[in-house]
Amino acid sequence: MTQAKIGIIGGSGLYKMDALQDVTEVQLDTPFGAPSDALIVGNLAGTPVAFLARHGRNHHLMPSELPFRANIHAMKQLGVEYLISASAVGSLKQEAKPLDMVVPEQFIDRTKNRVSTFFGEGIIAHIAFADPVCNQLAGVVADAVASLELTDVNLHRGGTYVCMEGPAFSTKAESELYRSWGATVIGMTNLPEAKLAREAEIAYATLALVTDYDCWHPEHDSVTVEMIIDNLHRNATNAQKVIQETVKRLAENPLQSEAHSALKYAILTPLDKAPAATKEKLELLLQKYL
Repeated sequence: MTQAKIGIIGGSGLYKMDALQDVTEVQLDTPFGAPSDALIVGNLAGTPVAFLARHGRNHHLMPSELPFRANIHAMKQLGVEYLISASAVGSLKQEAKPLDMVVPEQFIDRTKNRVSTFFGEGIIAHIAFADPVCNQLAGVVADAVASLELTDVNLHRGGTYVCMEGPAFSTKAESELYRSWGATVIGMTNLPEAKLAREAEIAYATLALVTDYDCWHPEHDSVTVEMIIDNLHRNATNAQKVIQETVKRLAENPLQSEAHSALKYAILTPLDKAPAATKEKLELLLQKYL
């Protein structure tokens, strides 16, 4: 099977990577069902990468329907060690304007219908998650943004991403609550990915692409679908440039992340006493600890 150390998950508006060369479409099965779509493996800036459209290339999956475990497991099958998530978000701060890019360092979980762990069924693990993204990888992504000097794009390093359930957007009261917490952006997908990537010992970072202000903003009512779609397309174009530069930098200077050994002290169940069926199901994640 074609292998790639760098994975890319594309969110709303980013359903393909135009710069990918020597492309192979890979259909993978996982113990957790099928991924959102076929994974696209190819070369980006001379480096093998794996790309997945989070909602499917025809955007047919709601955030609550996403097969998060299958998506991360499929990336792990391909040998992915670094995962870059590009995601459309709404802004909770005046200074984070539409078209800006945020590389958050924290998450707040407001989801309620997501399975966000591979474990259970007789094997228990508690990962450390105080720092939910790999700060080193996030730094590479942010440096890539800064180096490109993109038109109409400001970079915001750090900040907090609120992950809500959806598919409806926030009420004004919720939006103001999240602002009172100091949150920067709001989206519907990245926290389950971050948790599962950590369990899979994959370094994870988010490139959050601001499409509009959340409903707290006094000008929110003037936002049209056409404006948001236009921003999605412009964000997708800019995101591809950032991802290509990030891949180039990672290839030149591979980093060792704490995420790569996240399970070392996390598994509480003695594996020699764990159910055989569960060990088989989780073999890809547990193989170096068995």
